[in-house]
Amino acid sequence: MKALITGASSGIGKEFARYLAELGYDLIIAARRTDELNKLRDELDSVNVRVITIDLSREQDAYDLYDHLKNEEIDFLINNAGFGAFGEFKDVPLEREMELIHTNVCAVHILTKLFLQDMLVRDSGTILNVGSLAGFSAGPKLSSYYASKNYVVRLTQAIHEELRRSGSKVKVSVLCPGPVQTNFDNVANVKFSVKGMKPRDVARCGVKKALKGKAVIIPGFGMKAAKFFEHFLGENALTSLNYNVQSRKDG
Repeated sequence: MKALITGASSGIGKEFARYLAELGYDLIIAARRTDELNKLRDELDSVNVRVITIDLSREQDAYDLYDHLKNEEIDFLINNAGFGAFGEFKDVPLEREMELIHTNVCAVHILTKLFLQDMLVRDSGTILNVGSLAGFSAGPKLSSYYASKNYVVRLTQAIHEELRRSGSKVKVSVLCPGPVQTNFDNVANVKFSVKGMKPRDVARCGVKKALKGKAVIIPGFGMKAAKFFEHFLGENALTSLNYNVQSRKDG
């Protein structure tokens, strides 16, 4: 069995790799930071691990990654690479937002489509796209990030239903955690955030439920409860609440 993980150099991505290695998957780990990937490869010496240095903020790199691996049988694809950009929409540099869209949206779309087509020929395989609870609402002061995760969530849900209707054995899921203890805040330039779940717990939950074919995976009882109570708020109230939450991060 072979798994490809993007954004594997830290956080949830690293924990995906560790858990899949425990399950016996050979790994292809991809990210920008070669040194961190090499450290992870050396750690996971019980399986074969290949390192690919790639920057998915450049749209062409997603195509290049697929072209490099299209003749291999990828059993498990995890689209984990992603980041946020904090600030008022008018103030966030457009170049940074385009890098975010290429990473969080375009790369996920491209890799999902191309590897899914290969999996459908074999009628086997699993794809796990990493979304967020942010993917169910609008997020002032993290507007592009929330919008990108909305895309990932809704795209994955639609694909999952198409596969279910066709009777395919290919599984496609989206992982939607709340706050996680990762480097996200530093990358997004957020100064304060609530304490999140451990990346290890999130990754293991995601893999286990993706292998079972669950469409939307929300790890942690607290986050499931938060998602449930969102139903009782209107869109405007939820957006206002999100603004107040994000504003506290600017203190």
